[in-house]
Amino acid sequence: MKLADHLTKKEIQQFNQLRKGRRNREKKPDPPPKPKRQENLSQRDWEEIMGTGRDIYKRVNGAVRRR
Repeated sequence: MKLADHLTKKEIQQFNQLRKGRRNREKKPDPPPKPKRQENLSQRDWEEIMGTGRDIYKRVNGAVRRR
């Protein structure tokens, strides 16, 4: 059974008026974005992010060797 089967006609009309009222309301505009803080990264941090200090592996005659 549906919800409308349990309500009177007057209650259904009130419910429909509430639904229409919600649709017609204007949405609030989004607040402006907060300014982002810049991180001060050191040279070592940048190298870590880019992965320049990692080991390099190479295949030599079927074996994997670290360079």
